[in-house]
Formats: sequence, C-alpha cells, structure tokens
Amino acid sequence: MAGRLATSKMFSAFTLLLASLSVVVAEEDSTIQDGLLVNGDFETAPSGGFSDDVLGEREASIPGWKSNGTVELVSSGEKQGAMILIIPGGTHAVRLGNDAEISQELKVEKGALYSITFSAARTCAQLESLNVSVPPSSSTVDLQTVYSDQGWDSYAWAFEAQDGHVRLVLKNPGMEEDPTCGPIIDDVAIKKMFTPDRPKDNAVLNGNLEEGPWLFRNESLGILLPTNLDEETTPLPGWIVESNRAVRLIDSYHFTVPEGKRAIELVSGKEGIISQMVETTPKKQYTLSFSLGRAGDSCREPLALMAFAGDQAQSYHYISDSNSPFQRAGLNFTAKAERTRIAFYSVYYNTRADHMSSLCGPVLDDVKVWATSGSIRIGPVSFGFGLCVVVVALVFGVGL
Repeated sequence: MAGRLATSKMFSAFTLLLASLSVVVAEEDSTIQDGLLVNGDFETAPSGGFSDDVLGEREASIPGWKSNGTVELVSSGEKQGAMILIIPGGTHAVRLGNDAEISQELKVEKGALYSITFSAARTCAQLESLNVSVPPSSSTVDLQTVYSDQGWDSYAWAFEAQDGHVRLVLKNPGMEEDPTCGPIIDDVAIKKMFTPDRPKDNAVLNGNLEEGPWLFRNESLGILLPTNLDEETTPLPGWIVESNRAVRLIDSYHFTVPEGKRAIELVSGKEGIISQMVETTPKKQYTLSFSLGRAGDSCREPLALMAFAGDQAQSYHYISDSNSPFQRAGLNFTAKAERTRIAFYSVYYNTRADHMSSLCGPVLDDVKVWATSGSIRIGPVSFGFGLCVVVVALVFGVGL
C-alpha cells in the first residue's frame, strides 16, 4: 500500500513537472513570430463587419489593434471627393486622422533587436508623416516623397526591446483642417534581427546586405530605409542612413541583385547616403571594393555612385554590358584612425524610363574592406582579369 502511494505521489509530481514545463514552453512560443502582425493587413473584419464608419475612440474596433482618435478602415476603390484612396495591399487598410493612432501589444525577447515593416500611402494632407514608436524608442518617418508610381511605399524601422512585453504605436502627428486627412497604413510586419558575424577577411559588417527587415515575397517595390543615425538600432545591421531621403532595400525576386538575395538601390541622389564605420588600424593601407550595377527596373542611365573611405572619395559610372548587369570597383585608402567611415550615394537623380515619377538609381552590393600591402595597390577603377593583364603588359613591356 505504501509503495503504491509513493508511486502515485511520484506520478503526480512528474505530471506537475510536465505541466509546468509545458507552460514555460507555451510562454516561450507565445513570443511574436516573424512576419505579419495579428491582422497586420487589416483584412480581418470587425465584429459588425466592414463599414465606412469612423472608429473614433472605441477600442478593439479593429481586430488585434487598439485605436485612439479619428481612425478609419478604408476599402479599395473608396473615394474622398474626386480622389480614389490608395490601398497598398489587399482590399482594406487603416487611415489615421489628426493626432490619431493604432497600437498593438507584442510579446518579444527582452534585449533583442526587431525591425518593423509597414506600407504607407498619402491622402489629402500636404505634409504627411508617421510616428513609429515602441517606447522609449520613437522615430518620425517622412511620407512627403512618394518614391514609386504606385502611390505608396513600404518602410522599415528598428527598435531594441526594453522588456518582454512592448507596445507598438503608429501615430499621425499631423493636424490638418480636415480631421480625417492622414496617412493610410497597411501590411505591418515584424522581424527579429540577428547581427551577422564579421568575416575574417572583411572589416564590413553585413557587407552582403543579406540581413535586414521583413520583405514580403509579393512586395515588388522593395523596402525604403529612411533616415537613421543610430548604428546600434538599425533595420539593416551595420549600416545607417545619414541623409534626408531614403535608400531602398531590394530583393532578387523582383530586381537584379549582384550577389545573394538582397542589395541596396540608391534612389535619392546625393540626399540618400548609406554608411558604416569599420574597424581599421591607423596608418595601415586598405582597399574598399563593392559591386555596382543596375536593378533591372528600367532606370534611366547614366548610373553612377560616389564612394567614400576615410579622406578618399571617387565616383564610379556603371558601364552597360549585356553580359553582366554589374561590375566590381575599388578604392584604396590609408586609415587615419581606429574606425573609418565608408559611405555611398548616387551621383544622379534617376527615374524609371517607363514611369518618370518612380525614383531609382544604381545598385550597391557585396561591400568589402581589407588590409593591403604597401607594394601592391589597386587604383579606383573597375576590377577584372583583363585589366590586370593590360597593366602588367604596360609596366613590364610584355607584348599582347
């Protein structure tokens, strides 16, 4: 009897242990998963169905979200006066009126870095912007410039989770005469970021640009990376955008990418600068190399970028070649400090030949910085075996 009782108690204890472990696993599994947020596309109908009513102060009027202020669920084809409202994806989206906001509670990993991707379209306001925040982190994204002819763009923003539970807030800070004027928001997604290891032979972090924000497979416009001066909290690990305008992260599903799955298209001329501080040894000689090319989006030539490495700067023009949509280029420099700034921007303000209102530019990818010896140096020209042969022939008088 005593043995049976002991066995029963052990079984009960084991059952309780399994139950507690399952609770822990359930709590860990409840952290937000990469991809669309709960009703991030706003296609889930409210309890009363979709309507044209303004949601106002009512909470939970949009499944998965809380709203505050003049918030509207808008539908594809809906008009405001003579203007047809643009829905970035699907058939429904949210419009934020004066000082209005939507928010969602997220369970995340404390201390981890996350990126938020969202699509936005302007409506009737002259100067539209969107404040994106996960307190205490906050940033205002300028929506004034529309980079594509679709009338909307997708953006990325990053934050570091200060707690295991955070609140994402998307707010229209504007105050217009028409209280319903404001940006249309759609397709809100999240991705947990991982800082890639720096290669032994490359001082550039994330030089291949593969680690970045969430990209929808059906997203054909790429993702804009707006101004971000915080190198610790960036949707493109290692890189910052230190200018007024954005640069565009593109993928190989919809664009021509020199290497891997992702690259950067410099779409804002001199106003779109992407940069990184790399570790160097003072007085040591280095080479900066990168791929330069076209995105395959009918961008008008000439295509050129300006490259900076410390106190050195050089412009590079992409030379059209039907055999290859990109070329390698390089720049030599001598480090002056333990950290050296490398940076890139487009020399020209380019637009697409088939859509003059769509901004585009040269593609940047596969960025590398490595130490070189003092006796062998590569000038600021495109790399290639044929070029090396010509140089050797000229120097040593070898006949070709």
